[in-house]
Amino acid sequence: MAAISSVAFAISFLMSFTFWLTVILITAYLVVWWFRHRIQKHIGRNRDRILQEVGYTADQAPTFVGFFHPYCNAGGGGERVLWTALRDVQQEFPHVVSVVYTGDTDCSKEQILLKVRTRFNIDLNPRKLAFVFLTKRYLVEDANYPRMTLLFQSLGSFVLGYEALANLVPDVFFDTMGYAFTYPLVYMMTQIKIAAYVHYPTISSDMLQRVYERRPQYNNDARFVTNTVWRTGKLIYYRLFAKIYGFCGSFADIVMVNSTWTKGHIDSLWHTTAEIVHPPCDTERLNELPLVGRKPWIVSVAQFRPEKDHLLQLRSLAKMLELYPQWKSQPLELVLIGSSRNEDDERRIAELRKECVRLGIQDIVRFEVNASFDVLVSSLGMAKVGLHTMWNEHFGIGVVEYMAAGLIPVAHNSAGPKLDIVVDYDGKKTGFLADSVETFAESLHAALMLSDKEYEAMAFRARASTADRFSELLFSTDLLRSLRKCLT
Repeated sequence: MAAISSVAFAISFLMSFTFWLTVILITAYLVVWWFRHRIQKHIGRNRDRILQEVGYTADQAPTFVGFFHPYCNAGGGGERVLWTALRDVQQEFPHVVSVVYTGDTDCSKEQILLKVRTRFNIDLNPRKLAFVFLTKRYLVEDANYPRMTLLFQSLGSFVLGYEALANLVPDVFFDTMGYAFTYPLVYMMTQIKIAAYVHYPTISSDMLQRVYERRPQYNNDARFVTNTVWRTGKLIYYRLFAKIYGFCGSFADIVMVNSTWTKGHIDSLWHTTAEIVHPPCDTERLNELPLVGRKPWIVSVAQFRPEKDHLLQLRSLAKMLELYPQWKSQPLELVLIGSSRNEDDERRIAELRKECVRLGIQDIVRFEVNASFDVLVSSLGMAKVGLHTMWNEHFGIGVVEYMAAGLIPVAHNSAGPKLDIVVDYDGKKTGFLADSVETFAESLHAALMLSDKEYEAMAFRARASTADRFSELLFSTDLLRSLRKCLT
């Protein structure tokens, strides 16, 4: 009887499990079908609206390329990639209408294009460019998620992606910010081609290693790395997230990455073979800056985000003055150039100013917030050293700009700067690498102490290195070679 009872229970459980699994699958299918139907129903109307908005009059039927870049007006290196890519698409494919999905609802199309022109010296054809302004960008703001930030931001991008598709379904969905969680959504709702330009993986083995080694970071609460239970939980969370992230990334048809470091992680996580397309740098204009007449200035070009580690820059400068007090009598200056995106950035800038006072360096630190391209070029043309302090910077376009402009880079000894940028040229150094307050202080001193002859020789090598590998022409060639797979 006991055996019969066990068999009956097993059959009952199996039937119940099968029933509820069927219910869940049917419900999921109906939900997907309903949302897809809503999107598909308005494709023609939304496209006509965009064409009317831009005044498209060509005889050839347009192809829509949607650039998913919720922070298109931020003014950083990622935005240079976006606008350079968009310009190249406009020039190479006259039948393409480009659409930028952005959450910058406080700006008009004209204001955004003006900033692109002044910040990056890039002119775009407004008659082949439209904007879809997204109202739910707050769902991907890290400030809204003090815990499990990566997961909630990624889920928020899923909703933001749906809002984008509901406003316009393009022929090619081109994610230029790295929101991989949108890819399965785009595939299920539209089955269009998906292209991705990945600046950095949302999660990497380095992040896991930091938690494993109990090393706190700006996004890694000390509680999670000192408490064994919390640490184990976070490691499990990261590993599960990495699996889901890899699954989402596998939906991309074309994958481009910006560096050797990023390629290694993306290839492993997404099980793909990404193409390295180094970001563009306006090397030609920067190469024209003279090397003579430079001042003992240190320039830092970076958005005022926590991971850029401006505090390390300030403390390294103070340490250099402590170790080498002779610099106190020199016209030394640290110029911090970067964009401020929101109130959080403004608060960070205020804290940095307070730190300058605390360290006693307020008179030799200058802030240039939201500077124009002309101000940027002018500062690069006067300084001798370019400073970069972000750990595991995926690429480091700012470091490339330093070298193209004739500055000696002092960069963090990790990821992009280490593997791709501040590397030997013709067997000789092109800059300095450091990873602590002490090593940055020593490297800054060494760079500033170069004789005119030594400085000019290293600056020349740095310029030649960037011109060979990171010009806008090379970026355009590599990018268009990949995009032709889905645009021709």
